[in-house]
Amino acid sequence: MKNKGTQTETLFFSMTLEFLETYLPRQLGRSPKTIKSYRDSLTVFRRYLFDECQISVAIFKFDECSQKCIQKFIIYLKGIGNSPGTCNQRLTALKSYIWFASDRNIAIQSVALSISRIPQCKVPEKEKETLTEEALTAILHQPPNTKMGLRDRVIMILLYDSAIRLEELLCLTLKDISIKTDNPYIRISGKGNKERIVAITLKTAEHLNQYLTVYHKNYLNMNQYLFITKIKGVTDRMSPGNVERFIKQYAESAREKCFQIPIKVYPHMFRRTRATDLYQNGVELELVSRILGHSSTETTKIYAKPSIQMLRKAIESVETPAQANEEPLWTSCNEEEMSKLCGLR
Repeated sequence: MKNKGTQTETLFFSMTLEFLETYLPRQLGRSPKTIKSYRDSLTVFRRYLFDECQISVAIFKFDECSQKCIQKFIIYLKGIGNSPGTCNQRLTALKSYIWFASDRNIAIQSVALSISRIPQCKVPEKEKETLTEEALTAILHQPPNTKMGLRDRVIMILLYDSAIRLEELLCLTLKDISIKTDNPYIRISGKGNKERIVAITLKTAEHLNQYLTVYHKNYLNMNQYLFITKIKGVTDRMSPGNVERFIKQYAESAREKCFQIPIKVYPHMFRRTRATDLYQNGVELELVSRILGHSSTETTKIYAKPSIQMLRKAIESVETPAQANEEPLWTSCNEEEMSKLCGLR
């Protein structure tokens, strides 16, 4: 007979509200984007149980969440076209939730240990594309000399010069920029609410100042978003989709003259290009990591791609040792004796 309070009597989804609404945002300080990802993963799992397994959220218990159950869920995700990376995101969210639940109920720890042994899907390594200097220049020349074109160009310049993430860029407010100085910079609130200060070039500061004189003449509200849109009289921050749209548009028009532009150009490519350029120009990996807002240089290493010139310099720096002339060992043997010594006939 099983005692009350064991894992068999604990409903699997009984702690998801506390996990999503309290634990992740208040105790761990996770960003809204991360919480949304976890919520989506748990929702997809719940729908899988109901639609594919005919198991209701009202009866599914922790002891039913076996390795076999999760492995079938991963196979299902692959079957409907999810990438290995997406499958890994779903698996990570489930593992995090189950470990959280095991802290609340020690009887669930055996389930958490079992699920933690499920390996991640192997993600094929792909060469991440960057923009050449010619491609970047061609794209930056595409915006027209209009008010909207000025805004678009400044956004792309900032994406590259500061290596900022798109979400971080769109969250910038007027108080986050400092350009009336010999050392202009922007203050960025990154992942996990970590703040960092990133220097920008004087040329970028000039572009930014020109943008401010057009879009923010009076500086009345320093908490106002830097990049805004007005829809039906309502002013709000610009959407990521809007930036993705015009970058794709400018890349397509620039490709007619510059064949070096990749087939797909998106905002994060500016960040990756800047990080790679910094590394290839001799900036220490630790400093690149700080600029990008990474908590570990291990994350930054994905941008540490050596250039052809760096590889050639490394090869040329190694001297080839002189090869001694090889002399025959058995000069007195005839052909038949030599063949026998070699195990031949």
